[in-house]
Amino acid sequence: MNRPNRRTPVQKPAKDLKRALSSIIKYCRPSWTWIIISIIFAVAGAVLNLIGPHFISQITDAIKDAIFLPEGVDLNFIWNIAYVLILLYVIGAILSLAQGLIMTQVTQKTTKRMRKDISHKLNRLPLKYLDSHSYGDVLSRVTNDVDTIGQTLNNSVSTLIGAVALFAGSIIMMFVTNWIMALTAIGATLLGFVLMSVIMTKSQKYFARQQRSLGNLNGHIEEVYTGHEIVKVYNGERKAKETFEKHNKELYTSGWKSQFLSGMMMPLMQFIGNFGYVAVCVVGAVLISNGTISFGVVTAFIIYIRLFTQPLSQMAQAVTSLQSAGAASERVFEILNEPEMQDETHKNTQAPVVQGNVQFNHVKFGYNPEKPVIKDFSLDVRAGQKVAIVGPTGAGKTTLVNLLMRFYEVDSGDIKIDGVSVHDLTREQVHNIFGMVLQDTWLFGGTIYENIVFNNSNITREQVIEACKSVGVDHFIRTLPQGYDTIIDENTTISAGQKQLLTIARAMVQNNPMLILDEATSSVDTRTEIVIQQAMDKLMQGRTSFVIAHRLSTIKNADIILVMQHGDIIEQGTHNELMQKESGVYKELYNSQFLED
Repeated sequence: MNRPNRRTPVQKPAKDLKRALSSIIKYCRPSWTWIIISIIFAVAGAVLNLIGPHFISQITDAIKDAIFLPEGVDLNFIWNIAYVLILLYVIGAILSLAQGLIMTQVTQKTTKRMRKDISHKLNRLPLKYLDSHSYGDVLSRVTNDVDTIGQTLNNSVSTLIGAVALFAGSIIMMFVTNWIMALTAIGATLLGFVLMSVIMTKSQKYFARQQRSLGNLNGHIEEVYTGHEIVKVYNGERKAKETFEKHNKELYTSGWKSQFLSGMMMPLMQFIGNFGYVAVCVVGAVLISNGTISFGVVTAFIIYIRLFTQPLSQMAQAVTSLQSAGAASERVFEILNEPEMQDETHKNTQAPVVQGNVQFNHVKFGYNPEKPVIKDFSLDVRAGQKVAIVGPTGAGKTTLVNLLMRFYEVDSGDIKIDGVSVHDLTREQVHNIFGMVLQDTWLFGGTIYENIVFNNSNITREQVIEACKSVGVDHFIRTLPQGYDTIIDENTTISAGQKQLLTIARAMVQNNPMLILDEATSSVDTRTEIVIQQAMDKLMQGRTSFVIAHRLSTIKNADIILVMQHGDIIEQGTHNELMQKESGVYKELYNSQFLED
């Protein structure tokens, strides 16, 4: 098949963190009501926690003044303030807990919706997208990147909301208490803001690079483990290991740089906090000596410094996670913003009662517009004919079938089924016309019976058994522990040929009016091939069938044999007609396969 190689796309430069995060914010729009409630709870909880130091200041002054009073400390006054403090902190804790629970619900629903949207998006993307992206990279976006966004929203957003509320509130309370001490505390921590901004700017590019490197590594691992037998046979372990080491080193380099820079934030904030304690104590001592403030104010400010620097540390930690989420969201929204297949909801053309007449009218197509694969293809196929398509690799055989199934759209020309253009039908209508057996077998994790009746609830168990008998796989299925109810997983030993037989049985029970067989017998032995061929001949009776084959012995009875080369039909006719040509391409291909005979 002449398709473009699946590859990881060339990565674009990392977008601005603000722009990447704005995409997540817009995506969370359906949950804004609950998010606002969560913010209100966070602010209320922060306010209650910030009122506490004011009462602690009164307790401190009361204890200090009582030292010089003969009656001692007024315990009733102390207990009354203590009760107020307990009430404030309990209510604050309840509000914080409620805010955390709300944000947990919001983030889990958001990530659930994101996975659902990506799943639906992948179903609406053209086949070209999957052909041009490695499966590992796509899986990394769907799993790792979405998980990163979910963890950040769940763990960091609620923390960030509470931290910002506590940070802003502590600034207000410090200025309400004493503006000189407030300026001292803020000035001591201002350096932390500057350094945090520098670190964020430097580390964001490494977080973006880390997510891209992770996608590249997953893509390589997926390819190697999928084709591990080929890697072993051709002694490609060393090359595969070298490529793995390259991607792993890139991930390691970007990972440690991003984590190192982000890891500097916590110790930096701790240093700034300790520096703030020192500054408050020194300035507070001077103000106390001047009689400007009381000792309780200094005690309150020491608590305010903790409340002021603690959210700084939390914000630094949250920003680190947000940087990872920003890089992940860029990759996720790249998929969500990809151009989709054309919307077909407006199409109301009824699918014809299929007779099986197919027309290709001057079809032109290329995966790359500059390199056409099919240049000017025209063909009339009558109902019930068996059309065999042969030719060298890259001739355009499978491409022709992809156009017929509308996996790709033609660049020009038209394809008609019973006089109706396939472009006037929806893709679903076109797919319902054809049964298809591919060279690459596909079985999902489920029972054998479920694999055969795939997506069709109208098939009876008797029909499944009859189809399996026709292709000669019924005996094998009955030897399995649970027969047709055997679950196919990594513990079930099924050969490549037996998998192919199951996919052929799947096509038989679907009973579509037209058939496409793309190297359907490529994975079976000669004896099994004869059994399958007999079953296929029976299945194709009265149906228009397109058969792509390299084993020319399987198509000798075809009504039309098309010999393709470079996207054009260079020969066509029956087997006998083509063999009578003195120097025909088909004759040369056929004789090369049966030279010994």
